[in-house]
Amino acid sequence: MQVNALDHINIITDKLDETATFYATLLGLERRDGPPPLTPMNAQWMYAGGKPIVHINSTDCPRTFERPVEPGALTGAIHHVALNCSGHDEVTARLQAMGRDFKTNTVAAIGLRQIFTPDPNNVLLELNFFGD
Repeated sequence: MQVNALDHINIITDKLDETATFYATLLGLERRDGPPPLTPMNAQWMYAGGKPIVHINSTDCPRTFERPVEPGALTGAIHHVALNCSGHDEVTARLQAMGRDFKTNTVAAIGLRQIFTPDPNNVLLELNFFGD
């Protein structure tokens, strides 16, 4: 058994449209309806390279594993979600155009530039740009 890659993240929100728009605008992810029995009103999946990597579900969306979730609150033990990206300068310009707060960091030893920004639900994103 081995882990091959991160499959997706799931965000429970009371801001379905705003959250999907954020990921489409900032990261250029393609917005699609979640598969049945989910509906366009309770689930939007955001695709990169033909794969749904961010699942966005409304607070009333049916879930296989139910647990209490408070949109906008800290994400418990998960500090952030890291995405390997390209186009550092373009993403910086998009964040500025969107009026979003963000912080940057450089890890010169491994050729990494990072951007940290929260989504509309206070999910902290770490956007990693290697050699970019």
